[in-house]
Amino acid sequence: MSMEVPEEFRLLCMLHNIGATRLEKSLSIQEICEWTAMETSSVELHLQKLVELGYVQPTDAEGAGRYYLTPNGIRKVLTLYS
Repeated sequence: MSMEVPEEFRLLCMLHNIGATRLEKSLSIQEICEWTAMETSSVELHLQKLVELGYVQPTDAEGAGRYYLTPNGIRKVLTLYS
């Protein structure tokens, strides 16, 4: 029996898989949309929820809103795979 993974956690896994796991590797919403083929509004909505849960950290690096996984976000991804 497979468990349905909420859309925000699929985004979390994608961010992990493309390496957005620390400040230097943070991605803009536009870059996330390009990598994931998701709509901007959907990415923004899921990122907001992931930030509230403490799994994603927003940053203003390079003057643009960018995002990367927190240690808790990385742990969450690893638990989804186990």
